[in-house]
Amino acid sequence: MEFPKNLRYTKDHEWARKDAGKIVVGVSAFAVEQLGDITQVDLPEVGAEVKAGATFGTIESVKSVSDLYAPISGKVLAINEELADKPELVNESCYEKGWMVELAPSGNEYDSLLDVAAYSKLVAEHQ
Repeated sequence: MEFPKNLRYTKDHEWARKDAGKIVVGVSAFAVEQLGDITQVDLPEVGAEVKAGATFGTIESVKSVSDLYAPISGKVLAINEELADKPELVNESCYEKGWMVELAPSGNEYDSLLDVAAYSKLVAEHQ
């Protein structure tokens, strides 16, 4: 399993990507593998404030319901509305089409997230 080098990761298996002053957030391939087929994704409202480490939504699969944790604090600028009708996009393309939210960061927590080497080590310990 490979993880994109241009992303940062959390210990809870979310990823974050800087994109023109905003942070795009999703779940990693490891999380998708652990969850199985995604059947529903519940996301916050646009305009909501999220706190780093706090729950911002849920992801449901044939196996379980899991919380989604914000990698950074900030304001929700956009949600991936396609996931309401096509939650399987997370399975098919977790780093591209299966993104979850775009955040306007309110701090600099991004720099303290795990880089690909640290995240790969974390995943190896859980396998």
